[in-house]
Amino acid sequence: MAGSPVDQVPSATATTGGDEFGYPHGHFGHLTAEQEKALQDFKIFLGEKGLYTHAPGEKPSHEDWTLLRFLRARRWIVEDAYKQFKDTEDWRKANQLEVLYDTIDVEAYEETRSLYPQWTGRRDRRGIPIYLFQIRHLDGKTVANYEKKAESTSASLAKTDGSTPEKLLRLFALYENLTRFAQPLCSAMKDRDNAETPITLSTNIVDVSQVSLRMFWNLKSHMQAASTLATAHYPETLDRIFIIGAPYFFSTVWGWIKRWFDPITVSKIFILSAAEVKTELERFMEPRNIPKAYGGELEFEFFDRPNIDPRIKEAITWEKGHTDFPRGPAYWVPSEDGNTLELYAVGRQDGKQRREKICSIPSPFPKVEEPAAAVAGVKEEQEAKIEAAMEGVKALSVSSSDDKPSTAEISEKVAAAAVPDAVAEEQKPAAVKA
Repeated sequence: MAGSPVDQVPSATATTGGDEFGYPHGHFGHLTAEQEKALQDFKIFLGEKGLYTHAPGEKPSHEDWTLLRFLRARRWIVEDAYKQFKDTEDWRKANQLEVLYDTIDVEAYEETRSLYPQWTGRRDRRGIPIYLFQIRHLDGKTVANYEKKAESTSASLAKTDGSTPEKLLRLFALYENLTRFAQPLCSAMKDRDNAETPITLSTNIVDVSQVSLRMFWNLKSHMQAASTLATAHYPETLDRIFIIGAPYFFSTVWGWIKRWFDPITVSKIFILSAAEVKTELERFMEPRNIPKAYGGELEFEFFDRPNIDPRIKEAITWEKGHTDFPRGPAYWVPSEDGNTLELYAVGRQDGKQRREKICSIPSPFPKVEEPAAAVAGVKEEQEAKIEAAMEGVKALSVSSSDDKPSTAEISEKVAAAAVPDAVAEEQKPAAVKA
């Protein structure tokens, strides 16, 4: 891969004295013993509740790095993480988030994208995608027209719970893009420190220049609702927000603006003075990845399509003449052999559903196939164990009635024999394994 490794820079919490909580700490591959135990306990707890499955040799229902987002958000308290996770799963099911993203109208998606943070196509020094948001484009007339259109027309084929406004469901199509397109793509790039750790965060530049006091106030309900749902259902997808271009009155109104957001989000917001912008951004981003408007070298304006990092383009194998990522929703899926990720453009265009393969990229976590002989050996061993357990059950069944085991005891013996040793070991809490 061309280019030198991306330098690691500590995250927001690290620079404010909480190094043990900053990226990559608490992320996949960088867990303390206590955090590893919490993750294993969380999986077991979710499995008992029917919210997590991982059959031997199969892909788990939820990846570890997704589960870790909920644990970090709830300070590693399993019961609290479970509640948020269950609420999110229920919300996603009630609003058919998968269907929404798959079938959203491409033009409606792009209209929504123009009102929210835009991916620049670049990454910070840690490999995290950089987003730009210019608040001045959310003037009252634009927002009112958008909301009126959103509430009068359904943009997708998804059925909803009736309580989440259509305008916010469209916004969450953008969050799906973050978690299913931008983050997996950045995770696949190996030109960074901690390349074994999937990217589950975003870095945001928020430009509040040319925004009046009236505009701030008019955006209150819009920002509050979006932030509340995003924090609840897409936890720990934000690393930091750099606020740039704050007007003279911003320090006065910041006291009530920050009440629109939860305390965790507020702790990740950094207000930069004009003199601090270039220096502070360059601590986290290479100049070539900072838009020119903020002292960098990148040709990128707010409404532009992403200006894709040349290193990313080098890693991509394009299909059917494509040379860039498509407009509208898209997501990565593992190839059949598990060695690559394949990007599919989805959504509806001119009333027709699309599903077009655009490109592929080497998978950050290739599938490792066990030798067939080893698999067969494990299967034979487990069949022998089950047969022995059944013989034991038969012997017990002819004993005196006082000594007969209960149905539950018999089931437990057979089930224990059926669980491969490696799986049983994986399911133990970390403290037991140690």
